[in-house]
Amino acid sequence: MTGKPHGSGPPGTAETRRQRLIAIALICGAFACFSGLDATAKWLSPRIGVIETTWVRYVSSFFFVSLVLNPWSHPTLAITRRPWLQAIRSTLLLASTMLNFLALQYLQLTQTMTIMFLQPLLVALISGPLLGEWVGPRRLAAIGVGFIGVLLITRPGAGGIHWAAIYSFIGVGAYAGYSLITRSLAGQDSSETTMFYSAAAGVIVLTPIVMVTWNVTPDGWTLLMMALIGFWGALGHWLLILAHRHASAAILSPFLYTQIVWMIALGYLVFGDVPDRWMLAGASIVILSGMYLLHRERVQGRPGG
Repeated sequence: MTGKPHGSGPPGTAETRRQRLIAIALICGAFACFSGLDATAKWLSPRIGVIETTWVRYVSSFFFVSLVLNPWSHPTLAITRRPWLQAIRSTLLLASTMLNFLALQYLQLTQTMTIMFLQPLLVALISGPLLGEWVGPRRLAAIGVGFIGVLLITRPGAGGIHWAAIYSFIGVGAYAGYSLITRSLAGQDSSETTMFYSAAAGVIVLTPIVMVTWNVTPDGWTLLMMALIGFWGALGHWLLILAHRHASAAILSPFLYTQIVWMIALGYLVFGDVPDRWMLAGASIVILSGMYLLHRERVQGRPGG
């Protein structure tokens, strides 16, 4: 994706407002799709296994993506200036996905999602030593408050959450590394090339394993869910790309937190999960901390504000 988004012009014009509204609708649709992906994975994993669910997610998503994005229609798609960096980034995304699916076997959708909301806080914290983008005292305080919110959710030592939450925490670390490498690659490889390697990695790594471990004959519902998990992923990423063509990341980033609404709804409708007051309170704190970090990013216009 090159050039300015359509919605990055003068803020008062009717066309700019229209483009931003379109972008907001697209980004909310993308996060709805990602919520559907997690709900489908939670349904599938106990039936076919976590490794197999992760493989299906990558294979089916790779199929849908390849319909419009492949080396034949885009001859330079697989050409990268930083192959090792692409490999590390894709491996971190694969690890994060598998760890999230492991956690979803034991945790509610809202619990894993709230822990994943730590990712922007963690990226802000570690981007200083890794990228030289040091945070100021206000944002450092916001990061600390965000971690307090997670403590409310997990309540360590008080039986607040299943031990499998450790999978989510490790997954957040992997995803933070993935995000930092994505930023490093942004000026070197196209978004299409990076997306291609992200999808291909899971297929290449997991296919030999699944050929040995697969021992389930899926019924009709399971086959449908196996197709849906890739569909949600491919559609979500497509909507995400379209959204960023209409508005800047600074405008769209706060809408990440609408995903908690979808997670609560799907958790209740599909699995009968009702978040308790501790989870809701902790989620609110984490979300407010993340939104404050985004606000400081926009106000300061530089990494260390």
